[in-house]
Amino acid sequence: MWTFEEYKARQLENSEFAKVWEDGESEFQIQRALIKARLDAGLSQRDLSKVSGVPQKTISLIESGGNTTFSTLGKLARALGKVVTVRFEDPVSTSKGLTVQ
Repeated sequence: MWTFEEYKARQLENSEFAKVWEDGESEFQIQRALIKARLDAGLSQRDLSKVSGVPQKTISLIESGGNTTFSTLGKLARALGKVVTVRFEDPVSTSKGLTVQ
């Protein structure tokens, strides 16, 4: 039985899989950062919608992998008392792309 990291490492040896994985990494980081910030604030999607003015459906779509704009991310970040920060890092880093701080 493999661990997830072992399985992922084997799959990343396949160039097609690696491209798909890398193409989705930024979106995953956005999802993860938004969900974490929302939960840390003790807010439901509906609560965040009320304080941000962003429809709950849009928040749900972002958290499940839908595309969004920086404008919408900015509204959500401000409602959470956060700012949006974009970083370009080397691929070996454990934290890539866009994070909500």
